[in-house]
Amino acid sequence: MKISKQGLDLIKRFEGLELDAYMPTPNDVPTIGYGHTKTAKMGMTITARGAEMLLKQDLAWVEAAVSKHVKVTLTQPQYDALCSFVYNLGATNFKRSTLLKRLNQGNFAAAANELPRWNKQGKRVLRGLTHRRAAERELFISEPSVTTLTGPQGPTGGLLAALIAFIMALLKNRS
Repeated sequence: MKISKQGLDLIKRFEGLELDAYMPTPNDVPTIGYGHTKTAKMGMTITARGAEMLLKQDLAWVEAAVSKHVKVTLTQPQYDALCSFVYNLGATNFKRSTLLKRLNQGNFAAAANELPRWNKQGKRVLRGLTHRRAAERELFISEPSVTTLTGPQGPTGGLLAALIAFIMALLKNRS
């Protein structure tokens, strides 16, 4: 499964585009482009095209982490929301999270409700993270725009996808 334009736009919206390296918060690491940290150093400058290339490189490890650790079938919106979450928090935090545990138990509602808990840096609540987690949760619980779903065994479609979408809609209406 690959991140969609909707997921990419979510990451870009919350990361913002910075062509000069900066420190997002006092206790952070140098960041450039759309939240790229791996090779960023203070004083570094890149182009918008360079930022897009770094984002694509970063999405490779993000998508690999989501694919490796998620053992249930996801809708595209769920996948996109998780990619944004992992992009922001890293694969290790995702792997150790209660969110992933709930998700792999098939408890999608509980997994969605874990997202807002990840709005702190240390013990300090950050408004930007609160907004980002709310947007990720909203995307995670939204209905897919198409009925093609992907799970650990690859693409599935047709009747199974329609059935899962129908069940999700029923569950959403119960809450």
